[in-house]
Amino acid sequence: MLVGILSDSHDNVPMLRAAVEHLRRLGVEHLIHAGDFVAGFAVKILVESGIPFTGVFGNNDGGKVRIRSLTPHVHEPPHAFELGGRRIVVVHDAGKLPAPMREAADVVVCGHTHRPMVEQNGALVVNPGECCGWVMGKCTVAVLDLDTLEASIVEV
Repeated sequence: MLVGILSDSHDNVPMLRAAVEHLRRLGVEHLIHAGDFVAGFAVKILVESGIPFTGVFGNNDGGKVRIRSLTPHVHEPPHAFELGGRRIVVVHDAGKLPAPMREAADVVVCGHTHRPMVEQNGALVVNPGECCGWVMGKCTVAVLDLDTLEASIVEV
């Protein structure tokens, strides 16, 4: 199962749309967003994509009431769930992830730093970088294969 991973879209609607469409073309079956949507209209893009998704709030997300009215799939971090037989934990800031949750996970998805990173440290840790392109100057996402537990960073 292929999963598309995004983070830090920061209201850049054109880039978020482009990223979702790029991930759709790659054949992802689920999206994970590690926070900092910022507003409800960014979350609406994920809802309207038709691709199932799971997300968490980040430190810049306002309008939580509006976001929650759009979908039940955005949670307070950290959020643990199972997908494709794998235990996944999503958190915006990896520094705020309790050690027991990290140790119990197969995959940890995080954001916050705007820097893409994939590392195997017990769990596979994936930070897709920033979808918005505001800080680093480019839109990056990650593609995770849950069957092989391999992830790659993709520039949109």
